[in-house]
Amino acid sequence: MGDLRLHLRRQRLTLDEGGHRVWRTVTEEASWPAAATALLLCDVWDSHWCRGARERMEPLVPRMNETVRVAREAGVQIVHAPSGTMDHYADHPARLRALEAEPADPPEGLPEAARDPESLVGRLFAPGGEAAEYDPPLPVDAADNGTTTAENDSYKAWTSQHPGIEIDPGRDLISDDGRLVYACLQARGVTRMLILGVHTNMCVLHRSFGIKQMTKWGVETALIRDLTDTMYSPARPPYVDHDEGTRLVVGYAEKFWCWSVDSADVLAGPAG
Repeated sequence: MGDLRLHLRRQRLTLDEGGHRVWRTVTEEASWPAAATALLLCDVWDSHWCRGARERMEPLVPRMNETVRVAREAGVQIVHAPSGTMDHYADHPARLRALEAEPADPPEGLPEAARDPESLVGRLFAPGGEAAEYDPPLPVDAADNGTTTAENDSYKAWTSQHPGIEIDPGRDLISDDGRLVYACLQARGVTRMLILGVHTNMCVLHRSFGIKQMTKWGVETALIRDLTDTMYSPARPPYVDHDEGTRLVVGYAEKFWCWSVDSADVLAGPAG
């Protein structure tokens, strides 16, 4: 096993030369030990009630699967989290392996090691400060369920993970419960997590195993920004096209919650 060489990207609120507040994109090169890293697939379902969501997912699946394959071979722990489909995997070895994890109590507040004093979240969780929940509003309005097509009525259209994503029965884990995912990571000495899947403004940020919760529990997290999507309609504020809406939501994650990376970094394989 070696290290994943990642170009981690965040956005910082700083002052420019004239003393004006501006957001600056910051990229840092980092080495994440593969053995201490997980890659979680969030809600990469076999179907979706929204035709637009289905159409946008299909081109992503081959690269998702290749990214998972390379990460797995490098020694990264793969976690499949297709919410609401655990009955489908009741007897799957990867599901049973996850259920064997010893319970682990996540920290109540953001651990010291996870606080980033340069971020707005880090300052609000700083020692001696007010440990209140800080959840800035998202930059896109998905009040209409975010569909770009005529369908507006949501229903459970999924039964399993997308068949284009390989699940290794001998090494992978399957769970859609954040506390169980956390326990599995703790048992394996995993302190960092890459996350891909859909949809960033909904499930990827807000699931019990998603960016916000895992960050609060002290798991350093990075969104694979080219292997995700949003539920957003250009008919809603801020009235931009769908790709721009996705870019804005990725930027929101970078500003307030986590790093982002490009899948090319993972596909390059480990160093050493």
